[in-house]
Amino acid sequence: MSIPLVEGRRFRLGKYEIVGKPIPHSAHMLRYTVFVDGIRIGALASVPTESDCRFLEHPPAVPPLKIYSVIYRPGRPKKGTVQPTDKALALPAPELPQEIALPRAHDFE
Repeated sequence: MSIPLVEGRRFRLGKYEIVGKPIPHSAHMLRYTVFVDGIRIGALASVPTESDCRFLEHPPAVPPLKIYSVIYRPGRPKKGTVQPTDKALALPAPELPQEIALPRAHDFE
């Protein structure tokens, strides 16, 4: 016995035409595709309202991404702090004892 599927829907909402088709492998969910003058502008999994359709047609401007950096900490420095230097802090390289023999490339042949 198979699960009964929901049938598709087609309706208009102002100037927007909405076509609901069953989502594959789903028994009761529809994918609502929004069209304006025959041009697809987007799709939703829930019944769209007119404001949803307007948002799909003219999405708001998105500001440019601000790069997050641990070093960037805006604000006034506290009293008594020292100005940071431009040099990158590097860990000191550990020195190897002289008695350790390192293998050479001709040792493996």
